[in-house]
Amino acid sequence: MDRISAMRVFSEVVTRGSFTAAANTLGMSRAMVTRHIGELERWLGARLLQRSTRRLSLTEAGEACVVRSRQLLELVNDVEQVVGQRDTEPHGQIRVQCSPAFGQAYLSAILVDYLARYPRTKIDLVLSDQPLNLVDERIDLAIRMTNELDPALIAKKLSTCRAVLCCTPVYLEKNDAPKTPDDLTQHNCLSHSRVEKSQWSFSRQGEECLVQVSGSFSANDTMSLVEAVRAGGGLAVLPNYVVAPMLRDGELVSVLPDWHADELGIYAFYISRRHQPASLRTLLDFLTQRLGNTPLWDR
Repeated sequence: MDRISAMRVFSEVVTRGSFTAAANTLGMSRAMVTRHIGELERWLGARLLQRSTRRLSLTEAGEACVVRSRQLLELVNDVEQVVGQRDTEPHGQIRVQCSPAFGQAYLSAILVDYLARYPRTKIDLVLSDQPLNLVDERIDLAIRMTNELDPALIAKKLSTCRAVLCCTPVYLEKNDAPKTPDDLTQHNCLSHSRVEKSQWSFSRQGEECLVQVSGSFSANDTMSLVEAVRAGGGLAVLPNYVVAPMLRDGELVSVLPDWHADELGIYAFYISRRHQPASLRTLLDFLTQRLGNTPLWDR
């Protein structure tokens, strides 16, 4: 963890007198404030704060640390101001993480457009379906499809990920098309092993429906699931950003179009709002503009 950032957090905790007040001032979660303090104490090998239910107090080591931390932070601020006056153009490398499916289908092209606009920046794209630890993996920005926010991170909603129940026309020629969600119990339902593998949820004009499904194929990768559906293996609920071109071309068809699968938010996750480099700020703005409430694949 960045020791300068940890010192900033520690100084703010001492100034505000509480972890919660410091978190609000710094624009980060209370869990992240706690983590910064813990990392600083482990680095120094000493407890800096005495914590009770009513108040915080400095230990002897904490008193020595806060004085020297503030002296160092003043020097750092002087350097930041001098450099900031000389170079405000976005520059440097941004390490971005997202799922393989979204990276391949959409995000890579957006990032190339961003690099064309800001030629002094570089992008290192990390593709993983697993939510990575941003601090340990040195990730500046993580793009995730979820409705569960991580309390240790700052989240900015970029757009909405809609999903479509679909299959090939050939599959429907061999099997009766389902007329209601309950009919899916008679079909081979292919599923993502990390998302509602055996229970699918649909809604229609305020009506909710949960269906227990089963199938012969599941995968922990969205693109593998797409290929299984394209091969005629069965039906699956797939993200529209992947299958929209296949639906337009008629390679896949939408099933039960009046019923809507659960939507997920597309979020950008990052560690802190404070002291963001220009590259990260401009990338967040760029992604917000390009995705929007109605992204290109839904239009």
